[in-house]
Amino acid sequence: MHRLLRYVLYVFAVLLLTIGLLVMAFFRADIPAHEVEKRYRLPQSQFMAIGGLRVHYTDEGKGEAILLLHGTGSSLHTWQKWTDGLKERFRVLRLDLPGFGLTGPAPDRNYRIVRYVEFVRDFLDRLQIRQLSLAGNSLGGQIAWHFAAAYPDRINKLILVASAGLPRRHIPMPLYLARLPIVGKLGRYLSPRFLVRNSLWEVYFDRSKVTDELIERHHTLTLREGNRQAFIDRAQQLEEGSLANLERITIPTLILWGRYDTWIPVEHAEEFHRRMPWSRVVIYDNAGHVPQEEIPEQTLADVLKFLQ
Repeated sequence: MHRLLRYVLYVFAVLLLTIGLLVMAFFRADIPAHEVEKRYRLPQSQFMAIGGLRVHYTDEGKGEAILLLHGTGSSLHTWQKWTDGLKERFRVLRLDLPGFGLTGPAPDRNYRIVRYVEFVRDFLDRLQIRQLSLAGNSLGGQIAWHFAAAYPDRINKLILVASAGLPRRHIPMPLYLARLPIVGKLGRYLSPRFLVRNSLWEVYFDRSKVTDELIERHHTLTLREGNRQAFIDRAQQLEEGSLANLERITIPTLILWGRYDTWIPVEHAEEFHRRMPWSRVVIYDNAGHVPQEEIPEQTLADVLKFLQ
């Protein structure tokens, strides 16, 4: 009995030591918001106060308005190439959603889709934009089609880029880990750069396009104070969309998808198309989950054709 007890204590001590070494090796402190902002605000960056948040956004170009919504773990930077191409003919808005980028965490820690829809409505109301087109990637796509279902009279056209919101068997590994009780808590403090790199490798089809600069930006924005806890909170609040809402959307919709999307399978593109009577689908054989980043010129050409 004493020998068994000594063995259990020994294993427990080794486990504690291992955890301690991991913490020492991979611990990353939060980076103050002002430091991250100094590095990643753009010349066009603006900030707006909404519901206790200092919302980071850009507003460029003139003409019919279009709002671009990024996905989980991303920021408005994902739309840079689209913005450059669209702003010559449109008023292009993009923002960092609550919980991400330079906007940072929501004070109430509420990241439900209905709350994001309310946030987008409040943002547009503050800018006095009544009608516009709306585009979103992944989480941003889910917010976009829910907004279109809630406010159909405000949306001219809808663009879904590898949109979330349909039932799926598997969720991406970073979100899965963030939902685990112990691992999720550790993720609040342990954020090694290689995990960010691996996540980007998953969402890109061509890994050679995952540059050190891209990894560094994602890693730094992840470490922005409050963003890691927001990611964990968001992972705990994952939800599927109401398919009844989806089928009520009758505005013209363009669905873009990378054939090699490992986060949301390409079959979802056809499912969206089947449920949305005014939609058409474009599948790219050279892209993963973020085709607006990976093949911006190709996707932008299809978007311009659709909008005009």
